[in-house]
Amino acid sequence: MSQRADFIATAQAEIGTKEEPADSNKTKYGKFTGHDGQPWCGSFVMWCAAQVKVKIPNVVSTVAGVSAFQGTGKWQNPATATPAPGDLAFFDFPGGRATDHVGIVIKDNGDGTVTTVEGNTSDAGSQNNGGAVLQKVRAYRANNKKKLPVFIMGFGKVTFKD
Repeated sequence: MSQRADFIATAQAEIGTKEEPADSNKTKYGKFTGHDGQPWCGSFVMWCAAQVKVKIPNVVSTVAGVSAFQGTGKWQNPATATPAPGDLAFFDFPGGRATDHVGIVIKDNGDGTVTTVEGNTSDAGSQNNGGAVLQKVRAYRANNKKKLPVFIMGFGKVTFKD
């Protein structure tokens, strides 16, 4: 498989993984980055990238991750974005701080939404500190056909060796 496909497969293989104990932010991803016990969406992304030797900016801090992608010219705003599998989606959820979550794009659904795999999210609870690795459908355009609210603030374009 290609490096891009391996990155996505690695993320998808983690779907269903939960922090242990619940509500602790304790995961193998946090241990890997040295940030165990802290919100771990960025640690999840870093762990997945390391498994397949994909070089990405450090996104443990999502704010720093956005800044790094912007600084290298690899940032896309939602209005003009062409998200590709393996890109990173950065989120701003209500009630949190700006840029409070990151996930891996699995595919652009062609309707203003993307399918993602995200660490530290949930089905019904907190979207940015929910305790599980899940696959989600998220909107990046306001006029998306699923009429989902838009929380994606932009995409980091990942460079793959394939």
